[in-house]
Amino acid sequence: MSQTPTVLLLSGSLRSGSSNEAVLRTAHAVAPDDIRTVRYTGLAALPHFNPDDDADPLPAPVAELRAAIEAATAVLVCTPEYAGTLPGSFKNLLDWTVGGTEICDKPAAWVTAAAPGRGQGAEATLRTVLGYTGARIVEASCVRVPVGRELIGADGLIGDPEVRGRLREVLGVLAAAADE
Repeated sequence: MSQTPTVLLLSGSLRSGSSNEAVLRTAHAVAPDDIRTVRYTGLAALPHFNPDDDADPLPAPVAELRAAIEAATAVLVCTPEYAGTLPGSFKNLLDWTVGGTEICDKPAAWVTAAAPGRGQGAEATLRTVLGYTGARIVEASCVRVPVGRELIGADGLIGDPEVRGRLREVLGVLAAAADE
């Protein structure tokens, strides 16, 4: 690849101080020098999905989301599970990607920060929806990295070297998948 790969980091949580946000902030902080990461922060601004509005001109927040996906080499998601599936706000974000082609054939993966025994419903739904968008799921970067509150520092980052190393590895594998 001639350009520096860019991994778009998508959080499925609106909660300030969430462990999912901590995972993505940490991934951003520990990204290898040869990988650029961009944190998408517009989840709360997205309008409710309406197929009638999925046409040009797109609502500005949707156009910004799609432009961020288009500009990325790959996409990494970290989302909580809510009531056995994705949180509604994050499912709404994904619904806005179905009508576009920006994510089609783009490497995509997720990190599950939930405690052991949790998060499978969100993962299953994410796999289904990403399949509809045409994203290319990179299985080796779909990992579980349980993150308890005790691992998150006052700066909102995870200091645990094992977690940090795992996130660097995930980013490396995901970015390399763009060349496949």
